[in-house]
Amino acid sequence: MAKGISRRHFFFGTLLAGVVPRGGFGTVPSLKALGYQSPNEKMHIGAVGAGGRAVGVLSSMDSENIVAMADVDWARAADGFKVWDKAAKYKDYRRMLEKEKSIDAVTVIIPDHMHATVALAAMQLGKHVYVEKPLTRTPWEARLLTDAAAKYKVATQMGNQGYSHDATRVAAEIIWSGEIGDVTEVHSFRGRASWPQGMQTLPATEKVPDTLDWDLWLGGAAMRPYTSGDDAYRAEYKSQFGFYLPFNWRGFYDFGSSLIGDWGIHQLGPANLALRLGSPTSVECFKQGEGRSPYTFPRGGVAIKWEFAARGNMPPVTVYWSDTGESFTPPGMTAEEMRAIPGTGPEIESPAGGRGRRGEGGRGAGAGEAQAAEGRGRGRGGPGGAQQQGSGYNTVYVGSKGYLGTGGRGESVGLLPGSRWAQYALPPRMLTRSPGHQRDWIRACKGGEPACSNFSVAGPYTEWMVLGAVAARVEGKLIWDPKKMEFTNNKEANKYVKPLFRKGWELKAIT
Repeated sequence: MAKGISRRHFFFGTLLAGVVPRGGFGTVPSLKALGYQSPNEKMHIGAVGAGGRAVGVLSSMDSENIVAMADVDWARAADGFKVWDKAAKYKDYRRMLEKEKSIDAVTVIIPDHMHATVALAAMQLGKHVYVEKPLTRTPWEARLLTDAAAKYKVATQMGNQGYSHDATRVAAEIIWSGEIGDVTEVHSFRGRASWPQGMQTLPATEKVPDTLDWDLWLGGAAMRPYTSGDDAYRAEYKSQFGFYLPFNWRGFYDFGSSLIGDWGIHQLGPANLALRLGSPTSVECFKQGEGRSPYTFPRGGVAIKWEFAARGNMPPVTVYWSDTGESFTPPGMTAEEMRAIPGTGPEIESPAGGRGRRGEGGRGAGAGEAQAAEGRGRGRGGPGGAQQQGSGYNTVYVGSKGYLGTGGRGESVGLLPGSRWAQYALPPRMLTRSPGHQRDWIRACKGGEPACSNFSVAGPYTEWMVLGAVAARVEGKLIWDPKKMEFTNNKEANKYVKPLFRKGWELKAIT
């Protein structure tokens, strides 16, 4: 392997967490043999968040019992309430945790600003937790959940499904084999956000719908009047959703982290795994689109870069993210040349991917603006096919000996150009494979190996990713001190590292 990087270098710690024997999930010893001590043969799951995305995720946990559901918006939750009609129903997750003593585990599939609050409450009660991506809105909250998982020793998983896909692991194995040499740059890119951003004014206040507990929805965020948006807002932004609910909150500083947390944390999963990324030395927003706003991320998107020091035998690397609509093409290579050649190259199988059950890794390896063909459970590793636009990849790895691309949520992989992938034979496996992202967590809850994106992995990963959301709010390069959890050169930026909690919702560091 390149520069003496041995297999042994990688076979330790959390790297193998969540993987399974090559013989498949069926070769794992029975749960009883693993020492599973739950009073229920099937886990009892309490769901915080019952509508929208929650329906897909919970459907992939149908091997277990969904016994209770809490959602502040019962109109939004109606679909989930209908599917799991026998589950106890609550508006306040705190009441659910207090009343439902049989719950073994909790899913947290709600707006990002309340992830840490709900997950911590569940962990403190000894409940296993599954939290949708991004794990948290701020770096401080990510560190909090990392520490909490270590203290309370419960099974955890962040919902970045691509981390369970075979293509993500193949990408790591290719990089570790030395095929593209030393990786010094990673470029990940996406089109602009589909939700409104760049708002300069707030619409008129409205009466809160009877089905919504607005105070509970805000949780730890500062109180503000409810609005679903006025005619001027709808005319300008042509949004199919309300002003905040149920989806547009992603673009607001107080509630989300825009596309950095929505898709960046998917797309850069293979980079985090393969390059052993820990804490960056710096982060910088070097480009902003039009439409700066006091409330939301810019309308035209942002371009961010993180700098990481050398890690073991790996050299320093700079990771770039852009949601301005611009893509990256290696010098001297066209997007068409980057594409995999249909019907050629290694095949990659993944029980975690494909268009199988909803929520289980489910969509194809499409990258929004570049719909990848791989991701249907069995397919060519690299994206290809006549339906392609652009290269089919949304992340490009720049090595001293060549280039590699990944697509979707890490659900496709290929060497660049496509002609190189066509003649390539995969290196020997160094990582075993996942049974599927949600099943990976369920197994961990029942005494198996830690899930692949457990909080010892997902916490540090989210921490460096959402530093990018902080950088989007200030000017200049920010120097990061991970031990002190502060920027050493910008006091203003430090205001955004930790949330300013509303009275009664404060969280404290784990000691």
